[in-house]
Amino acid sequence: MPKAPLVAVTSPLALSSGPASKPLLLCFSHLRWDFVFQRPQHLLTRAARHYQVVFFEEPIIEDGIEPELDISPREGGITVAQPRLPSGLSETATIAAQRKMVDSLIAVNGRPAVLWYYAPLAMAFSSHVVAETCVYDCMDELSAFKNAPALLPAMERRLFGRADLVFTGGMSLYEAKRDQHPRVHGFPSSIDVKHFARARSPERKDPDDQAAIPHPRLGFFGVVDERMDVDLVAATAALRPDWQFVMIGPVVKIDPESLPRLPNLHWLGGKPYAQLPDYLGGWDIGFMPFARNEATRFISPTKTPEFLAAGLPVVSTPITDVVRPYGEKKLVEIAETAEEVVARAELLLAQPREAWLARVDRHLSRGSWDRTWDTMHELIRGQSSSRNVQRDRRERAGGSSAAASAAVLGGPSHV
Repeated sequence: MPKAPLVAVTSPLALSSGPASKPLLLCFSHLRWDFVFQRPQHLLTRAARHYQVVFFEEPIIEDGIEPELDISPREGGITVAQPRLPSGLSETATIAAQRKMVDSLIAVNGRPAVLWYYAPLAMAFSSHVVAETCVYDCMDELSAFKNAPALLPAMERRLFGRADLVFTGGMSLYEAKRDQHPRVHGFPSSIDVKHFARARSPERKDPDDQAAIPHPRLGFFGVVDERMDVDLVAATAALRPDWQFVMIGPVVKIDPESLPRLPNLHWLGGKPYAQLPDYLGGWDIGFMPFARNEATRFISPTKTPEFLAAGLPVVSTPITDVVRPYGEKKLVEIAETAEEVVARAELLLAQPREAWLARVDRHLSRGSWDRTWDTMHELIRGQSSSRNVQRDRRERAGGSSAAASAAVLGGPSHV
């Protein structure tokens, strides 16, 4: 086996000091903290009220560098740990380098109370780490995504064998995973109502790159990748050249040049989470043109309740976790073809919104990221308490057995 490269650290490993420091939650993620503010960010910023949260990202590969771990703080009490590795390392050396980085973090800060996984592949360098509780927050069926590593299903099975608790990002994903682990809990996308309700404010102003776009506006925000039906977007925009389609989000895994280009299609790129309500407040309809493919089979779009909290009527393609419950409750219109999208959008543009908004707000009042995290945390604490009880029983049983053996052998009984 090739020798693992030495690992440097570009900033101090110690997260805090003193007896009052919070327990450590170490998260392994395939997503970058600074990419798009979504489920991991919502949950882990709330987890930071109770834990020191370290968000361990996938490595950045660069030519001509030495392996190093870059550690830096983020707003909300998060510490991002970013491995940087030279190109050309073997798979074995890449795993070994990341393992050394993880071990260095733990050596300085102590054993984690919670291991939290989004990335099953991280098991390759972290499966040896001991923690009170191991959580797998399965937010997507990653093996169905474009360019997914062939090892993903096997590594996920390994993670299922290690995890104490499994959370899923939607109910269809829960239904797919519930027979693979004894403690699977469905936690569909929640909502920060206060943040997105700002879109309803009359004081809101259009951002500069949107202000000159005429109405009516149909808008999308999120990652633009293989999950978007770009042909449906193009066909809908062509059917109604008098409507404007505002598309916000970074383009990944697909060629930006392949995106349709029409005078009424506006690709504005990614925007910070803090600015999203300013954009949404200037739209007339929310548009969710998801493709129907393996990558979208189990998704539970966070943007569904975010559109609704912003006060925007929504037209979506028939994604299972949108149809149930939003379509069934008539909170979101479902359409499959460009002609259906146009018909549903025309209906929404014409109808009054007061009664619909009242039903939306009643539905949204039942779920929030705060409530979701609180429920998850209760499960984690219950799991930890159960483990401590079992350990105490084992220790007492072990002590009794040792005392009995010592008595038989004529030795002391106060072992």
